Amino acid sequence: MYDLLVIGGGINGAGIARDAAGRGAKVLLCEKDDLAQHTSSASTKLIHGGLRYLEQFEFRLVREALQERDVLLRMAPHIIWPLRFVLPHHSELRPAWMLRTGLFLYDHIAGQTSLPKTERLSLNKPPFAGLLKEKFKFGFEYSDCWVEDSRLVALNAISAAEHGADIKTRTACVGLEREGDIWSAKLASKDCGQIEIHAHAVVNAAGPWIDDIIDLSAPGRNERNIRLVKGSHIIVPKLYDDDRCFIFQNADNRIIFAIPYERRFTLVGTTDLSYSGDRDTVTISEEEIAYICAAASEYFSKPITSADVISHYSGVRPLYDDHSESNSVVTRDYVFDVRAIDEKAPLLSIFGGKITTYRKLAEHALEKLEPYINFKSGPWTKKTPLPGGDIPDADFEAFVEALIKKLPWAPADLVYRWARCYGTRAEFIVGDAAKTSDLGTHFGAGLYEREARYLMDHEFAYSSDDILWRRTKLALHMSKDEKLSFEEWGAQQRTA
Repeated sequence: MYDLLVIGGGINGAGIARDAAGRGAKVLLCEKDDLAQHTSSASTKLIHGGLRYLEQFEFRLVREALQERDVLLRMAPHIIWPLRFVLPHHSELRPAWMLRTGLFLYDHIAGQTSLPKTERLSLNKPPFAGLLKEKFKFGFEYSDCWVEDSRLVALNAISAAEHGADIKTRTACVGLEREGDIWSAKLASKDCGQIEIHAHAVVNAAGPWIDDIIDLSAPGRNERNIRLVKGSHIIVPKLYDDDRCFIFQNADNRIIFAIPYERRFTLVGTTDLSYSGDRDTVTISEEEIAYICAAASEYFSKPITSADVISHYSGVRPLYDDHSESNSVVTRDYVFDVRAIDEKAPLLSIFGGKITTYRKLAEHALEKLEPYINFKSGPWTKKTPLPGGDIPDADFEAFVEALIKKLPWAPADLVYRWARCYGTRAEFIVGDAAKTSDLGTHFGAGLYEREARYLMDHEFAYSSDDILWRRTKLALHMSKDEKLSFEEWGAQQRTA
């Protein structure tokens, strides 16, 4: 008997599972695919307040997100780090005073922060001279943070498991019904077949499939509470050498980002399109590629074309349908729906949310469940690092410098990547290795057998995509033959 069944292995489900398990609850999380396989790995990969949400008067959401920005930066300094964003002034769109006012509010709405405040800067001097079109003469530079989104999900799931939670990936919930004051759930996986479990409460964090789970629990109701909004990004060769990011205003009131990505690339996006297609196979359209390229080319001196695109990704955001006319203004805030019978066997469904506020969402979700579950302790995640995040003083640069000195036999760029991915747990991969040959087969791009086995044994990785695209981004750096070779090796391990 479980206290809590969590359906969905995205950031909301993993965050709730971690928090609940740390409070002493017996938790099972099931995910029909891989952790973060869908929405939670298709974000713009930012920990941010959402500057544009100020125009929509989402002050509570922005304030909470900005406060969480500092909390998460301390919790996981290996996968989250500060960035500076350049917002060029576009004279045909918002006036300069409006941008400056919004950024002043953005700097101060959350109170004290560890990140630098906004500055005005010239765009016709180095390092920006020639990069942007001449009409963009000045802009503003402000702070936000980057996050390795799919790794954030994996680390929450790892922490949940270390606090006693059962994590079952590639396991779908195919049956859900109340039996008196408890839930009976049927879980099906390709490897283990079907099992039945019981739980006092259920959290529906199924993202794009949230209405399916509600329908499963109440056959015939056929509710439609979410608006699916597709967001797509493109990856192009590195557009500039500076480590700052750009945020560009568009005439349609949307914004896009251009962000240095994986050392050799620039990430550009995103879009906001209503979506009603296959939720398992969400792909970018030619129209979206053209839109992103045109929006970026409005600013960059050298146009971006579809021929420049070397990779892309898409996902659908399961937003609560507040009946807004435009996808760009529908609320990104989270909404809870709790349904119980005679104050027993609650089903808590979660709509919307931002990756930045996942931890607070988890706390608020467990507040909703306190009448039904006897937690042994209260909130605890705010000051507890995620796995690998226990870096002294959250000083990543000092940590990686020390790690490079400790491992003189390993290439510095490889050690740096290990530090970024795994933080203090990089030593779990190194183990007793004293030379690179001790790490086993080298598959390419710095991926060795020992790291791959670690990901399978400790981070719930199963397929080559789990490792090459979600636990790492090494697929971007490997040749076609290297990826194929690794896929064949992984298939052999699964059948061994």
